[in-house]
Amino acid sequence: MSAHTPHLFQQLWSRPQWEELPVHRSLLTPLSFLERALHVFPDKVGVVDGTRRLRYAEFGARVYRLASALARHGVGVGDRVAVLCRNALEVLEAHFAVPQAGAILVPINTRLFSGEVHYILEHSGAKALLLDAALAHLLEPIRPLLPDLRLVIWIDIDSRHGSAAPSAPAVADEEYEAFLLKGSPEPTVYPLRDEEETLSVNYTSGTTGRPKGVMVTHRGAYLNALGEIIESRMTPESVYLWTLPMFHCNGWYFPYAVTAVGATHVVLPKVEPARIYALIEQEGVTHFCGAPTVLTMLIGERPHPDYRVPRPLTVLTAAAPPTPVLLQQIEEMGIKIIHVYGLTETYGPHTVCEWQEAWEALSPKERARLKARQGVGYVHAPELRVVDEEMRDVPADGRTIGEVVMRGNNVMKGYYRDASATAEAFRGGWFHSGDLAVVHPDGYIELRDRKKDMIISGGENISTIEVERTLSEHPAVLECAVIGIPDEKWGEVPKAFVVLREGAEATPEELIAFCRERMAHFKCPKVVERVDALPKTSTGKTQKFFLRQRELSGQEKPVR
Repeated sequence: MSAHTPHLFQQLWSRPQWEELPVHRSLLTPLSFLERALHVFPDKVGVVDGTRRLRYAEFGARVYRLASALARHGVGVGDRVAVLCRNALEVLEAHFAVPQAGAILVPINTRLFSGEVHYILEHSGAKALLLDAALAHLLEPIRPLLPDLRLVIWIDIDSRHGSAAPSAPAVADEEYEAFLLKGSPEPTVYPLRDEEETLSVNYTSGTTGRPKGVMVTHRGAYLNALGEIIESRMTPESVYLWTLPMFHCNGWYFPYAVTAVGATHVVLPKVEPARIYALIEQEGVTHFCGAPTVLTMLIGERPHPDYRVPRPLTVLTAAAPPTPVLLQQIEEMGIKIIHVYGLTETYGPHTVCEWQEAWEALSPKERARLKARQGVGYVHAPELRVVDEEMRDVPADGRTIGEVVMRGNNVMKGYYRDASATAEAFRGGWFHSGDLAVVHPDGYIELRDRKKDMIISGGENISTIEVERTLSEHPAVLECAVIGIPDEKWGEVPKAFVVLREGAEATPEELIAFCRERMAHFKCPKVVERVDALPKTSTGKTQKFFLRQRELSGQEKPVR
């Protein structure tokens, strides 16, 4: 046990703000998870990042150094500290250190353009920024436009992963390791007074408008982390691989969940299937999260056709509804899939397709079909409904479509500096997801579409997800996306954009005929266009907005 551990807990157990609370209550904050890890697992390897391996005691000391260094540079309670960085040790540290200093974390999507980064930094009023040196070009043209941004700290990720060390960006003020030396490794009591205080502001993708800042709380993050531990079955022996971007919904709060149980973080700055397979073998990976597009990459680039993982491996997947075909293929590799669903506004996952023992007796295809459903609310956040326009619950018949709404422990505090958008999202006392679903007789929900993606053809509703799932059953189809396009007779009809598997062939006519054999003809795509790739967000969601935009601009002539 580290030398400072008794000092740590003497401080923590005598928090002055806790003396104001009843004996039976403490403030819920994910920062307490690090304190416990330092107390219980100080000498265990907590983080592996390329050539760097840190024990929890070392990781904790660095967190406290960063928190105190930020405080000494004028970052205080309620200030915003942004992070623009690929997955890295430093991003994990920021998840604890920024709130430890009383400030609010603002993770930024690393795939945005300078203008989008400028909007988030300006809207959030960020006072400081942790910047990946490889992304300095995004800040260079906009820093003069950000008078509130007083401190930029640059980070070298590449040298620990075998690449040349970068030069110090001209746009930065401090180098991360040197900045840490200005802080103290001694534990400090964080200045939390209310567990409902904002922990982080996470910006939505904003594909059809300005991104909105989702405010999440210490209490919500704490409970969500516990939910992830329960649903993923993590233990102190677990090894978690960071394939999911930490900037996305705070990495679904796995920075806190993994630390809470004293498991090991293995950091990966970029999704590369060969590297993932190598780390699974070398580090004994037991868990990771990934969008269906990541799973598709793993299937396409597995070491050999009959490859199976060497030990039990659990993967949580979300971001886009996975097809039953994809789920069946990934589980044939010996990987256990946990299908979850949620939004930035619900701390990432809100539902899980909770597995039933009776389903084990079914065929692999039928099991995959059931697992493709979005399921039920997490154990700590069961408030979930599917409602019509009058907020009435739709019947559990597996056919009637309504909007998914949630409330409770897993819903955001609101949108930062946007009261009107918050009121609209919370109308009727529930958070409106904008996702359309049905409820099956067993109470499990299944998504049918986004409201904006539903196709209405001749008065009939067509679920693009249903069409995509049917197309994905064709052996030549790797990925596909379906949108509605204008039609003089029907108003709009489905069009499919299809990516074929390497070496496979299928004509548009063949794919349309394949669908017509398996579903009502009015649902089938009337147009199929082969493409090399689909436009996607960094979290694997297909950006149908760009497909519609491309269609309207007439950039490509479709195959009919």
